[in-house]
Parts: sequence; C-alpha cells; structure tokens
Amino acid sequence: MKTLKITGLAIALLAGISACQQADDFLEPKTSALDETLVFQDSLRTMAFVNRIYGDIGFSFNKGRWSSHGNSEQATDDAEYKYSGVGQTAVILYSGTLSPLNFPFGEYWSLPYANIRRVNLLLTKLSSTPLSPALQRRVTAEVRFLRAYYYYNLLTVFGGVPLIGDKVFEINDFIDLPRNSYQECVDYVVSELDAAAQVLPSVAQYSEENYGRATRGACLALKSRMLLYAASPLFNGSAETQNATLASIVSYPTYQASHWQRAADAAEAVIASGQYSLMEDNTTADGYGFYQVFLKRVNPEYIFFQNRPANRDMEGFYNMPTRGGQNNSYPTHSLVQSFPMKNGKAITDPTSGYDPTKPYDNRDPRLGYSIVFNESLYFLPSANALRPVYTYEGAPSDGYTYSGQMTGYFARKMCDVNVSANSSFTTERGWPLLRYAEILLNYAEAITEAGKPELAYPKLIALRKRAGITPGADQLYGLKANMTQAEMRELIRNERRIELAFEDHRWNDIRRWKIAMSVNNGFNTRIRIVRSGTNYTYEVTNSIRRHNFRPEMYLLPIPDGEIRKMPASLQNPGW
Repeated sequence: MKTLKITGLAIALLAGISACQQADDFLEPKTSALDETLVFQDSLRTMAFVNRIYGDIGFSFNKGRWSSHGNSEQATDDAEYKYSGVGQTAVILYSGTLSPLNFPFGEYWSLPYANIRRVNLLLTKLSSTPLSPALQRRVTAEVRFLRAYYYYNLLTVFGGVPLIGDKVFEINDFIDLPRNSYQECVDYVVSELDAAAQVLPSVAQYSEENYGRATRGACLALKSRMLLYAASPLFNGSAETQNATLASIVSYPTYQASHWQRAADAAEAVIASGQYSLMEDNTTADGYGFYQVFLKRVNPEYIFFQNRPANRDMEGFYNMPTRGGQNNSYPTHSLVQSFPMKNGKAITDPTSGYDPTKPYDNRDPRLGYSIVFNESLYFLPSANALRPVYTYEGAPSDGYTYSGQMTGYFARKMCDVNVSANSSFTTERGWPLLRYAEILLNYAEAITEAGKPELAYPKLIALRKRAGITPGADQLYGLKANMTQAEMRELIRNERRIELAFEDHRWNDIRRWKIAMSVNNGFNTRIRIVRSGTNYTYEVTNSIRRHNFRPEMYLLPIPDGEIRKMPASLQNPGW
C-alpha cells in the first residue's frame, strides 16, 4: 500500500489534469469538467494543453510577479522599490530577511515543477491524440524545450534539483527524491535542448499563427545561457560547504576553464546560424533600433519571448504619476552612472567630456531610451504631445522626495514614449526572454574568460554601433585597445548591465559572478536635483532602505516544508 504523503514538490508534480477539476482553469470555463481522456482525444484541447505550458514562460520576467508590483530587479543595485513594508515580497528579498521558513517566493520552486509535470503527462498521451505524426513530433520537441527551460529556472535559483525524467507522479505516490548533482542537471538540460533542436524548425519556417513557439534557435540560445551560467564563479567549482555531497549538488566539483570555452561555442552556434540580428536604426535617431526592438513583437532580435496582445504593460508599471503609471521601480543613480558617454568612454575617464553640471548631455543613447531623467520628454495626454518630465526636488507630482523611495529617475526601458499609462493608446509588444544582444554578450564574456579577450571586440562593437555610440578615429566605439582579461571582464559586465537593464538579468548576474556582497549590500544611490531659476544642482544621496545580501543568498533556500517532507533532498549551504 502506497503512503499518502504530499509535499509542496509533490503538489507541483501532481499539477496538470490528473484530476477532472484541474483542467478547468486553463482549458475550459469553470462550469465544465474534463478528464484526461476528453482532453487528449481532441486536437484543439490537446494544443490548448500545450499552450498552457507556454503560459508560464514569463513568470520570472513578469513585472508584477509579486503583489502585482514586485520583481527581483528591485532587490538589486539597479532599482529601488516603491514600497518599503517589511511584509512585501520584494522587500523580504532585498532586505535579506528570507529563510527556509520565511520564503514567500513559492513559484521559484513549485511553478517550474508544475509545468515539468504537465510536459511529462502530455508526453505519455501524445501518441494517442488525433494530432498528425508530424505535429506530434514537433510538439514533443517543443515541450522538451519547455521542460528544459523550467529546469534552467530551478538550477539558476537553487543549484542541482531532483530530476524526474519522464515520470508522472500520481496522487498516492510517496515522493522523497534526492537532488541530482549540478553537473547531472546541466547535462540533462543541454541534452534535452540538443535533441529538441534537431527537430524544431527555424523561426522562418513557422507559419504566422505559430509565431512565438519554441524554435531551433531558442534551443541554441537557452543552451548558451545555461552553459554561461554553469561556467560562472558561483557554479564553477566554488561551493562553500565542507559537505562533499552537497558541494557536488550546488556546483561543479572543481573549477574547469573548459566550461567557458564550451559556453563560447554555444553562443557562437547561435550567431553562426544566421537566423538573428540586432535591430539597428541610427538614421531615424541615434540608437533608435535599441528603442524599437522592445515595441515590435516581430523583429530579427527576439529569439524567445512571451507573446502579448497590444498593451500598456510597461507604461502602467514604470510611468511617473503625471503619466498615470504605478512607478513601482525607480532606477538607481549607480545604474545611470554606468552608461558611458556617446563617444563610448566611461564618465570616469577624464577624456570622456563628461560634465557633472550637465550630467545627461552627450551620453550613450541607451540612457535616454532606458531612463526618464529631469526634463526628459514623454507623452502627456492632456497636451496630446511630448512634454518634459520634471524630477527636481519639489517639482509637482514627479519631483524627488527626500524622505521617500524615489531616486530622481523613472524607468523608460521597454516603454513607448508616445504611450502613457493614462492614455488610450497601446503598443505591440512581447516580453523579451531571449534576444540576440544577450547572445553577443554571452559570447564576449565566455571567450574573455576562456583567455581570448581580443575575440570579444567585434561583438561589443556591434552592440555599441547599434546603440548609436560614435565609432571614433580608431573605429573601436570607445573601447580601449588591447584590453587585458581583467579590463575586458569589467567592461563586459557593465555593458551587460546597461544593455539588458530591467530584462530579468541583474539579479542572476550579480549572484553568478559572486559580486552581490559588494554591489548589493548597502544603500542604493539617488540623485537630488535642486532647481534655482533655470539652473540645477545635483547631489548624490543614499536610498532610505538598506539592501542586505548575505553569502548564503547566492543560492536561495529550498522551502522548509520541502526539506522536512523530502529528507532525501539536502538543504542549500548556510540555510
């Protein structure tokens, strides 16, 4: 007789349509009840089940992930959270008050496993569905990609996790699974992606109604990210525990430089495919392609994305009060300072031309497309035109408040300057989950760490050229010639910060590089702007809430309930 012992993981693994009622929320109205037979004997319902697995792919990127207004970006040095209540999920993350017992981030663990279970259930039923053999083969590859994608999310947060293969657990199953080693998990994800890539079409081979489904390129791109993360300091042989078994669960047993070359090769495979390119337009305006890429669902740069209907997603989340937005996430001054000048030189370079009395003049065009700073233009419905946004201290509605969470900036990244939250307009937009710019940065980072920083130059030049940075006499777009590995490493990390800002990367990056203790363990910085007539003075101040990052937070704890009910799974170091 099987013991009935349901853990949180078990509940996730039992998700899907194992019970009649569980199908209702994603296949049919609440008044109907479908069992597995009814779902999988119908082609439309079968494809609806597949689409349900796709439905959660943006869960980590989702700007309203926690309480409709929180996200991990607000637990980094890139953004300040509008709210400061100690019970807010994002506050718990950035203040470091989380623990295995206080872990309000349940979807980190349960949501991927729920979808892994859905994939496994579908695979057991697919051959008996009315889908054609060709479609069955393609769908099998699609969901194997999606399963790998959900495992990637687990590995990034927790290290090695239980691999369940194709197993479909039932309600009476006793589930007490050990965690697989990190290497086993990475090898599994990569093998699944390789297998799916052999079957899936390229993006150009899909019909219009299938646009947005997993492609061969998506498999290669996710493999690039997975191997880059695996090669990084957090996972490449640096487990901070004396328990040898646990050490192999949370990282590779020993450091191997070859992991970096493997990651570079994976990124190069995406580049060599010729399927993707940067969206470049420096004719309309400098760096205009960087701005437009986030406003076009169909573009050459998106590799994998969450398709969205016409919307005001980003405007509602980021816009300032005068434009009707929730302004949930304020960019930090340190993020603003990380953008170079238009000539590509860092603002700390005395030859850059940076003027601290005019701090936003002649900067990298990506700054203006990512950040609303004082006197930035943005659509105002009452004027039906672009009007300045004033963020100086005391400015009506949008002005800096010394005692508040405001930083003197609002976010513009991925927003349409001609659409405000309080307007009736919408934008054609998908959420970027994997895009080509990231692949170029993946390659540059990996090849640099593999000991060949000179090979990173062409990829960085391509990104800076698209950004609207001027080439300079040496055609290096502000890059120093003959950089050492250490110099190139720091430049790439900064380039990644500004190119991928607010795209669900910074929290993962500062952890995998193991720099969070230094960059995210203190007060974020703000800019206090004081107006006197037509002149402004600028003062850098600290945020009002301290970020606390502890060493054990490089990997989050598995919720206590999981460990107590599945003693075969070891807890992460320090928890």
